[in-house]
Amino acid sequence: MTFQIQAVTVYGKQPGQVRTVPFNVGTLNIVTGDSRRGKSALLTIIDYCLASSDYPVKAGEVRKYVSTYAVTLVKPGQQLFVARRAPERGAAVSTVLCILSQAPNTPPPLLEELSFTTPLEVAKDLLSDFSGIDRTVKVPAVGQAKTVAPSIRHGLYFCFQAQNEVANPDLLFHSQGEEWRPNTIRGVIPYFLGAVDPEQAARRNRLRLLRRDLSDLEAKLAQGRNLSPAAGQARALLTEAAEAGLIPPNDHEPVAEEVFALLRFALEGRSRARLSPRADISDSDPLANAIGQRAQLRRAMVQSRTRISDLKRSLEENDDFDGEAREQRTRLASLGLMRVDREASQAGHCPVCESPIASANDTVAALMHDLERLDGDLQIIRSNTPALQRQLAQEEEQLQRSRAALARNQDEINEISAGLRSPQQETDDVERAAHVRGRISLYLDTTAQLVSAPHVEDRREGLRQQIAGLENLLSDDTQDDRLASYLSVISQNIRTKAVALRLDHSDAPIRLDVNRLTVVADTNDGPVRLADMGSAENHLGYHVATLLSLHEWFSEHGGPVPRTLILDQPSQVYFPPDYGEPTRDLSHLLNVYKAIVDTTRALEGALQVIVVEHADLADPLFRDHVIERWRYSNNRALVPPEWITEPIDDEDG
Repeated sequence: MTFQIQAVTVYGKQPGQVRTVPFNVGTLNIVTGDSRRGKSALLTIIDYCLASSDYPVKAGEVRKYVSTYAVTLVKPGQQLFVARRAPERGAAVSTVLCILSQAPNTPPPLLEELSFTTPLEVAKDLLSDFSGIDRTVKVPAVGQAKTVAPSIRHGLYFCFQAQNEVANPDLLFHSQGEEWRPNTIRGVIPYFLGAVDPEQAARRNRLRLLRRDLSDLEAKLAQGRNLSPAAGQARALLTEAAEAGLIPPNDHEPVAEEVFALLRFALEGRSRARLSPRADISDSDPLANAIGQRAQLRRAMVQSRTRISDLKRSLEENDDFDGEAREQRTRLASLGLMRVDREASQAGHCPVCESPIASANDTVAALMHDLERLDGDLQIIRSNTPALQRQLAQEEEQLQRSRAALARNQDEINEISAGLRSPQQETDDVERAAHVRGRISLYLDTTAQLVSAPHVEDRREGLRQQIAGLENLLSDDTQDDRLASYLSVISQNIRTKAVALRLDHSDAPIRLDVNRLTVVADTNDGPVRLADMGSAENHLGYHVATLLSLHEWFSEHGGPVPRTLILDQPSQVYFPPDYGEPTRDLSHLLNVYKAIVDTTRALEGALQVIVVEHADLADPLFRDHVIERWRYSNNRALVPPEWITEPIDDEDG
């Protein structure tokens, strides 16, 4: 079971300033009022408190006079209070929240009673759990080589319709216009509709990881074959180095280890007793210094790449462990029937039915111990992950700096070499030595990885067998068929509502296209997408019909999406920009509200709809659901007038 919103609370910047806007659960709630009274801020406040990564509250009175925002979330027998400070000066967002589990109907606490200690990511996990989201499930992000763990943030795509979205012909879902967001929406829709089998999703994720491991292994093995030491080339370079005076002549055939040591010796350009005076390369030689610096930079880059690879592997292992540990914890907790907070006096009672048992059950004690151990392991993993991410960012930044330094070094070498080509500046022997050093540097860079890297074990056959086994288990997966079936039912409901709203093309089959994230009417003249339908009234109507039909499905099939739909000013379609006399017959607007009310009644309290409006209609269908009127005439607004110390003219909606 997921949650609805019982109240929005704002705390002023002066002591004792608290303002709460209560909502009714399971029905339509309308907040109507004049422009710049804070109506549109309600959606952004709820968004911000539900672990938003940015600060969506618009500039104006709300931002200026509110210090802390809060929402009260409820579901049968449970209540969660979530508060979040406004960002401090110079900060983009506040990264810690206050989350309190309360008894039902507990009022919002005073500001001084709040403790902001929950990090943003932990808060997102807690809110996802409260919404009923299984965070062990991972789904592929469409068009991206990664997976996504569904969270509360993804569920809100189907709960919010901002003022610029509610009748937008190009955007059907909340935040759909942001970069990469459409692919994420496509990826999570099957999960929220219930088409994803968690066990099959885990297998699919395991298959993806195995395929990636196989690909990485094959690349390493191929690289090893391509970079095998070329003994002939190494010895030829050694001969050239001796002829150029970079190393002493050798009377014996060196072994492989000696060849590489001598080549490195030649590259570093150290002085040697048997070098001719003319070929002596002193520490003051700018070319030798530049080449030496280049060797150091290349070694630093190799070390940075190695550390980056190790850190990425550690993060992946943390992520894999976190998912497996959560799955084990869920199984140990016996679907929530066994309480992990039992007192010592209850240890001799059955954890399910509370009946006494003759002696303490060692199995129960062991399960409780395992649960505590898993909780400790998960906490350690969560605390390690941010540190690893910081180290990874630092190493990637260091690698970028090394690359830039290497490019500057190459320019320096080119400039020095160009000068050395002049006979008036240096001798031919020095030019030849520099040329040989360059070839040695290239050869050593090419073979260094193979020489320094540990032996790569060929595990391809084992990986292929595991991949084949998972592919066989997934061959009978019917996720695509289930999704198509569910969408067919939802599309029929959309059409039924479109007919009731008297929308264009409602006489044709209507379908929700999750690939294009739009609604399509299949007419005799071909498909007509929402963006191609004329009239803002159609755009609004299909938005409302689609979101209501989706929430009907979520409610009837247990989809872990918050049971709240928030619409910002759907009446804008019927009123001119200055909110004068309506430009269309308001009976069409009342049809929209009738569709909303009919849906909430049919779901018997399982859906809450919150609408913020400029319009204030006299019809009982509208009037009976108004919970707040924020007008200049009654001196009412989200921010109480007594909080305001000077006039503000830029408040949104």
